[in-house]
Amino acid sequence: MPHDVSWHGRTVHTGVWKQAVDGPRMVRRTNIDGDGQGDLEGHGGEYRAVLVYQLDSYRYWQEVLGRNDFVTGQFGENFTVDGLSDDEVCIGDRYRIGEAVFEVTQPRVTCYRVGLRMDEPQLPALLISHHRPGFYLRVVDEGEVQAGDRITKVTSGPESMTVAEIDALLYLPGHPRRDLVRALRIPALSPGWRTSLQALLDQADSDDGVVGNPGLSSVAGSPPPAWDGFRPLRVVGIDAESRHVVSLRLAAPDRFPLPAALPGQFLTLRLRPDPEGAPIIRSYSLSGRPGDPEYRITVKLDPHGAAGTYVHTQVHTDDTLDIAAPRGTFTLRPGDEPVLLLSAGVGVTPVLAMLHALADENSSREVWWLHGARNGAEHPFARESRSLLAALPRAHSHVSYSMPAPEDRLGSDFQSAGRISVDLLERLGVPRTADAYLCGPPAFMDGLVPALAAVGVDPSRTHTELFGASAALTPGIAPSRTEPPHAPSGVPGTGPMVSFARSGLTAPWSADHGSLLEFAEACNVPTRWSCRTGVCHTCEIGLLSGAVAYAPEPLEPPGDGNTLICCSTPRDDVVLDL
Repeated sequence: MPHDVSWHGRTVHTGVWKQAVDGPRMVRRTNIDGDGQGDLEGHGGEYRAVLVYQLDSYRYWQEVLGRNDFVTGQFGENFTVDGLSDDEVCIGDRYRIGEAVFEVTQPRVTCYRVGLRMDEPQLPALLISHHRPGFYLRVVDEGEVQAGDRITKVTSGPESMTVAEIDALLYLPGHPRRDLVRALRIPALSPGWRTSLQALLDQADSDDGVVGNPGLSSVAGSPPPAWDGFRPLRVVGIDAESRHVVSLRLAAPDRFPLPAALPGQFLTLRLRPDPEGAPIIRSYSLSGRPGDPEYRITVKLDPHGAAGTYVHTQVHTDDTLDIAAPRGTFTLRPGDEPVLLLSAGVGVTPVLAMLHALADENSSREVWWLHGARNGAEHPFARESRSLLAALPRAHSHVSYSMPAPEDRLGSDFQSAGRISVDLLERLGVPRTADAYLCGPPAFMDGLVPALAAVGVDPSRTHTELFGASAALTPGIAPSRTEPPHAPSGVPGTGPMVSFARSGLTAPWSADHGSLLEFAEACNVPTRWSCRTGVCHTCEIGLLSGAVAYAPEPLEPPGDGNTLICCSTPRDDVVLDL
């Protein structure tokens, strides 16, 4: 059963420590009686009910690692078996063991905890690169199983794709299209792996120039950046959009048209209020028409925000700003399904770019525009959005003001007083088949994501964009009190400067940290990770400028313009989209 383990000053709740048991155990649909998983996001459930590892792999790793201290269960498995090698067992194979019948569903998804259990931090990568991951079983028929039971093959899976083949298809370079098609024809393949391999097949069938592994990383799903690092762009215009919001229009100094951005992407600015001090780095969504020769970003004045204050008070027409290329995966997907664009406040900017794109192509899709603002004086792009919606044949619009002013006209400037809520969504009858795009303050996002699910919109079709740092993903780590990002404690480093764009922090690198991930953790910057050895790509993020070195080398490189922070260190000053 799961228990707490101390690791690097933190507490990990994990069930990776297994002990052999005597006598029969009842195997049920999602687990074995007396067994449990500490992290049900990554382990357990119907398609990962039982983990299998082989005695032959024990002998292999004893030789490779020079170890002689192994005991059964040491690789975190439920069944230690004689036979059933990863290069023979196929996805969809069924076996009878004792009273129960099992079906092979997927390879093991390696995470850092198997390395923690084995005291071999690189083991997650080694299991993949040496083609010995182990595999999961689904319980077809429940029953008792005990050590010594014979394993009898009942049926063979279609396509005859082995565990090792499927594992390499996702994690190692290559991803042959014919094998992706074969794998997706296997009914027994688990939903998670099916989604990942479908993303790889979609990439293979597209001609958009996307590189990287979208089966593992969401940030690998966009084209490479149009230029490396930062380049100077000139401010050619500043426009007031509401009481506290302005737009900057940016152009190349030679007025040559800028590379087209995808609707929903953002720019990163490097601002230098103090030429001798650390720069301020912030990202702002593009709000203009995709394909225009100029870029338009929109910035809200925040009394406590250094970047917004600087833009509003110190940036003028003809100034030159350092700008990184458009980035981001919060982009308008093609298709015929209805489009639901929801925003609040200055969160309107990326969905406005999407609205421009839909109007520009005279889209026949059903388009729903729902926006929340305090009142008319704080409603940016009111006239512009109304004009764009009028050009669309199947557009619906609803604007809510939380505190309408006396001069605001109900039915003209806004349609309801209050906030966008599940009751409003139900009353409007938003289509359940819509692709939904949300951007706004945290409270808005926290309320609307479950509200959309409550009215029947498929959560997989709901896409969100956050203003600041993304939520951390630290599997198995017990929650602790969070503090704002800060420079690491102790003596400051003397290495390259590391800037975390979304967290608003720049600090000098110290070789005391083994990777950019460890450095970010020391800075209390929210991070997302799982394997910590360059396998899973959970930690893949945008490398806005600079260069990194890898140790160890990842099994598959990240997408162009990205980096894996779990196994990289800075070679020079870097800016991370983190």
